Amino acid sequence: MLLCLLAVESVAIEGKAVVLQGLDKVTARVSTFEAAIGDTVRFGSLQIVPRACDRTPPEEPPESTVYLDITDLRPGGAPVDLFHGWMFASSPALNALEHPVYDVWVIDCSTDDVDSDLPESLKSANPDNSPDNSPDSASDRRE
Repeated sequence: MLLCLLAVESVAIEGKAVVLQGLDKVTARVSTFEAAIGDTVRFGSLQIVPRACDRTPPEEPPESTVYLDITDLRPGGAPVDLFHGWMFASSPALNALEHPVYDVWVIDCSTDDVDSDLPESLKSANPDNSPDNSPDSASDRRE
């Protein structure tokens, strides 16, 4: 019996938007936000511009990589370039933003338009994602 093994090269899937999380170290609040490639999003005094993102194909271990430009826009001061480079969702500490007040890391690279790949709990249309616990819906589930 002859076995043939073919090496198939997988190609990264280019994304259209990125899902990021940010931590405000002063208030201890974590925010999840999404931005289309090339659009600017603000987090505190930070201006974040995702330039590119890729994700691995479904047959590969999951990984999202995002190229970000991050600038600190302090009121009354000149803009300070903080970060220009790739961040990896699976290893946030590998190439991290160093800032005394804010942390930013990558959650995912979305292949669809903004808000379409977000889990329901993170979408703005249903912020609390609370299930319907009314007595009528409970009786419907038992039947």
